[in-house]
Amino acid sequence: MDKSELFYFGKVLKTHGISGGVSIKVECDHQNVYRKVKYMLLENKKGFIPYFIQSIVFKADKAYVDFVDVDTVEKARELMGKEIYLPLELLPKLDEHQFYFHEIKGYMLLDVKTGEVGPVNDIIEYPTQCVLQVFRDSKEILVPAQKELIRKVDRKNKTILVDVPEGLIDMYMGL
Repeated sequence: MDKSELFYFGKVLKTHGISGGVSIKVECDHQNVYRKVKYMLLENKKGFIPYFIQSIVFKADKAYVDFVDVDTVEKARELMGKEIYLPLELLPKLDEHQFYFHEIKGYMLLDVKTGEVGPVNDIIEYPTQCVLQVFRDSKEILVPAQKELIRKVDRKNKTILVDVPEGLIDMYMGL
């Protein structure tokens, strides 16, 4: 399976219990959706290895998982630090104001007042918020990825319509 067909789910932090369980730092929302997942893909040097789930319990931003055939602390310890991925088709469907970061790179950012801003180059995650990075005329424009500013995500036409505060784009353009 190619990495482009997967999304990052989290990372194995440490062992849990005495029979091979692991504690996972979960890096995604909608945890209820993943309660019935049958397997997780752990990345190693050769690619992605499926580990089938015997049991999984979610608490806050962690999951406590027992994998089939990982039945000792020693075997669980070998998984520590491994990144975990799941197939993209397991992601929940979102409404027209929401998006996943991996899907919007290249989407055209449109503002209700100023029109076309430019294609989304990247999504930058700061501690306080995430921003959409756009380059226009070789100038970087950062637009907060806040639900209050996003009016519509058009997946068919690959556009994101935002309503940014007055003067934000002009500030970046030096106007």
